[in-house]
Amino acid sequence: MTFTTEIQPGVAEQVAPETRGFVFNHSMLRVKDPAVSLDFYTRVMGMRLLRKLDFPEMKFSLFFLHRAEEGETIPEDAGERTAWTFAQRGLLELTHNWGTESDPAFKYHDGNAQPQGFGHICFSVPDLDAAVAWFDSHGVTYVKRPDQGKMKDVAFIKDPDGYWIEILEPGRLQALGLNA
Repeated sequence: MTFTTEIQPGVAEQVAPETRGFVFNHSMLRVKDPAVSLDFYTRVMGMRLLRKLDFPEMKFSLFFLHRAEEGETIPEDAGERTAWTFAQRGLLELTHNWGTESDPAFKYHDGNAQPQGFGHICFSVPDLDAAVAWFDSHGVTYVKRPDQGKMKDVAFIKDPDGYWIEILEPGRLQALGLNA
């Protein structure tokens, strides 16, 4: 039998046929300064900017970032690339409300200070030790290194706006939660 879902209170055992084809496309983070955030996510995290969409009447811009697979073909035409972007899985949308970059006192709530809400995004990496060395060489701020705290083999770093990013190597987490 093929696995479909863990059963917990509130979990629907069957997928409604009406939801067939639904794709989790992106999560959005508001950023103070897009140049600083784009540098971090493209240079340090290896993502590529697929599309920038400006909305002058509402004074904001959207930046859609993607971690392309080796050999993946992305459309050159802006319209085709926009449609392609909204059909992908696991994108990061950075939203910039114009003018925030010029206000030295401006800061977004990271979701982890009180009152807590949003927690973090996560990147899985092929080699956690190599990723930590990469982050160290780029002066990335840590919330927690893999050898700290009760949960080992998981790191948490911060992006330029203070949002937490979990970093994990999937193979190291096979026993996670089995002793609970």
